[in-house]
Amino acid sequence: MTDSITENPAQRKSEVADLAARTRDFVRNEVLPIEDRHDGDVTDAGGDVLRRQLQTQARALGLLAPHGPVEYGGQGLSMTERARVFEEAGYALFGAMAINAAAPDEGNMHLLDHVATKEQRARFLEPLVRGEARSAFAMTEPAPGAGSDPAALQTSATRIAGGWRIDGRKLYITGADGADFFIIMARTSGDPGERGGGTMFLAPADTAGIRIGRHVPTVDRSMVGGHCEVYFEGLELPDDAVLGEVDEGFRYVQVRLGPARMTHVMRWLGAAVRAHETALDYVTTRRVFGRALGDQGIAQHLIAENEIDLAATRALLDVACAALDGGSSAAQETSIAKTFGAEAIGRIVDRSAQLCGGLGVSADLPIARIAREVRPFRIYDGPSEVHRFAIASRAVKAARKRTGG
Repeated sequence: MTDSITENPAQRKSEVADLAARTRDFVRNEVLPIEDRHDGDVTDAGGDVLRRQLQTQARALGLLAPHGPVEYGGQGLSMTERARVFEEAGYALFGAMAINAAAPDEGNMHLLDHVATKEQRARFLEPLVRGEARSAFAMTEPAPGAGSDPAALQTSATRIAGGWRIDGRKLYITGADGADFFIIMARTSGDPGERGGGTMFLAPADTAGIRIGRHVPTVDRSMVGGHCEVYFEGLELPDDAVLGEVDEGFRYVQVRLGPARMTHVMRWLGAAVRAHETALDYVTTRRVFGRALGDQGIAQHLIAENEIDLAATRALLDVACAALDGGSSAAQETSIAKTFGAEAIGRIVDRSAQLCGGLGVSADLPIARIAREVRPFRIYDGPSEVHRFAIASRAVKAARKRTGG
């Protein structure tokens, strides 16, 4: 295993670049063949058994949890530094999982690193970073509960002697099946629709009162543990299960969501690169109407649009990451980068399929499976429409402040 990244700026930049290069080699040589054999279906490929196998290899190569705290074996990369590393990992659908940088664990690490107590860090964060545990973030609920509007939160947390009782139903909880612990959002005060009153709780998965329901069938298949219904039925937790402060959960959600949206962009950008490169390889060898498809004007237009979308997504991503690293909430920057990135990545993969014709929508190339995986990103972590509403609202608010209107 390699030593952690140095603090010397010039040397650090070189070491991060080396980490990205080594991640690239590991993902393309070790992870991609497994993904290809199983058409990107992680359950078919072995699920948690595969995760542990790949993470053991990554740990031996010094690639595990590049974003994780150094004290627990991570590399402690900033948001800006992890962008290219995560992009290289995302080239394979199983790549982020292989280096322990997949959702929801990656976002939960970030949240715990910023909010957890010393005891909570030792109990929950350390095994998560080391790949010894998995986690799930339980916020989304069936309608009319929390979804795009977190304030609609209905799961309740009621005071009892020495702690809290939690009751509620969650939906689309990624990684729930087989998770070792949950971060639960529950309402401790106020009514659904009110902006305050949410609290986060940490709960080991084997605690009485937690029940995993069905796997919700979705188009994507690369997430270990699926997207599940989860029931909290008289779940009793002690006071020290509270993550952060009571009634401050919605504030902590923002600690997690902005960075998590950007790491999603990083990972799916890597998948889009693979789709684009696959199409480029195809059009340079496929001949139509007497010459290579890649020399045809209509194909070149699609290729150029892909190159533009890739470059623009990276640029917006880097702006948002720099803002986060600078201590800003970066709400506007992350909303812009997430909205543009999710849609640009979809366009890149779609154009790549078009360039490859029938092969592009078959399992003979990886493009169809990548399309299947990236489509939900326009919904996950906030639909594009909600982000556009927030982007516009902030712009109007800034204009009124500037003009006094």
